[in-house]
Amino acid sequence: MSIRNALRADADAIHGLIAAHVGDGTLLPRSVAEIRRDIRDFVVAEKAGEVVGCGALHVYGPRLTEIRSITVRQDHVRRGLGRSIVRALLRRARGRDVCLFTRAPAFFAAFGFQVIDRKRVPEKFYKDCRLCPRRHACDETAMAIGELALPLHREARELEVQAR
Repeated sequence: MSIRNALRADADAIHGLIAAHVGDGTLLPRSVAEIRRDIRDFVVAEKAGEVVGCGALHVYGPRLTEIRSITVRQDHVRRGLGRSIVRALLRRARGRDVCLFTRAPAFFAAFGFQVIDRKRVPEKFYKDCRLCPRRHACDETAMAIGELALPLHREARELEVQAR
């Protein structure tokens, strides 16, 4: 079993892994074209030449990234692949803040992620949330590592409230 950078040739397999979890709302849909366009964001878990898991690190800018589209094929769950994928993506983040939205906060807390107010990552809203059918009743927990996860000082919190 190995974790490696995804190749364009992996796009169909990545699409299949993600599509398996779109119907229940666990993952947002990604088209094959979108996956191919963003292939450098992805890593894959491979066993015997077959892609059995994936995850992506989307870069919003010099300070912020997002872990997304983490999934492992059902017949390979509970073998540490998800953890290996997350570790590989965290290495890629190279000191940037990392955010994510999840229904499995305990899994990500084990890596040091902290729950944050989703309003602290407007980049996520403009990229994905505004298009999500659950945007008005989101059941995912926003989490982060880095400065984004630090509590806001009182003055900064007041400024943030005033800016809304």
